[in-house]
Amino acid sequence: MYPPELVRPMKEDLVNAGFQELTTAEQVDETLKNADRTLLVVVNSVCGCAAGNMRPGVKLSIKGENKPTKLATVFAGVDGEAVAQARKYFLPYPASSPSIALFKDGKLVHFLERHHIEGGTAQMIAENLQEAYAEYCI
Repeated sequence: MYPPELVRPMKEDLVNAGFQELTTAEQVDETLKNADRTLLVVVNSVCGCAAGNMRPGVKLSIKGENKPTKLATVFAGVDGEAVAQARKYFLPYPASSPSIALFKDGKLVHFLERHHIEGGTAQMIAENLQEAYAEYCI
């Protein structure tokens, strides 16, 4: 587990962009079970690909016309209970940090694993997500 003071700026990066921070399994269940339209869940992390590509890409992706109605985030290596619970909703995909999940009416419809994120640019991640939003967030 990482010290809270170390990850606070990384958490705030998404929270300040409008993401709800989920820190418990109960919060994850409440958010996912009550998402009636579209929901984007980001598994944030301290890795370089999260800082350099994923967080900027996710923030860029929600600037478009089509976007999820709700945004949420859990933080790997810090909020273990919340991350473990969120990953249950991501099945059949294996655990991956960082990762990005898009749900529509409670069903997982689009998922980016770490291998889709690392090596890509923020712009590529944003474009990938915006294509999914165009299909599911209308």
